[in-house]
Amino acid sequence: MSEISDAIQQKCLAFGDRIIKLNDFLLKEAANKKPPYKIVKGKRVYEKAVPVYLQSVSNLCNQLLRAGTSIGANNAEACNAISKADFKSKSFIALKEARESLYWIDLLHRNDYLDDQQYQSIYTDAEELVKILVARCKTLNDDKETKNT
Repeated sequence: MSEISDAIQQKCLAFGDRIIKLNDFLLKEAANKKPPYKIVKGKRVYEKAVPVYLQSVSNLCNQLLRAGTSIGANNAEACNAISKADFKSKSFIALKEARESLYWIDLLHRNDYLDDQQYQSIYTDAEELVKILVARCKTLNDDKETKNT
């Protein structure tokens, strides 16, 4: 891998680390809001399924976890591609996953699972990855257009 590819992969890994930690934090926060049991006839009855109040945040976190960690996986595949077409395809998939991460971060914020400071911090990191990957993908498209002329 080149120095640029290494730097991009390090950013992807750091972002993935943040997403994993954010996922754990948000799920713990949500779980601590209500007890995992209800009182029935004076006895604690523990919920076996995911409690309703955790389902939304759990689903949103899972989507962000999948998209946010997929950026680095697809970038790693791009860097080990077997052809230029494979490199381009994996690079564009990494970009799509980065943009999808922005969407899930927005939803978490809009629904008050992320406060303004948390949102701004993680959103800025995701935006930076999007910009880097857009630049790479634009270069790949420009290379193709130059060869066709």
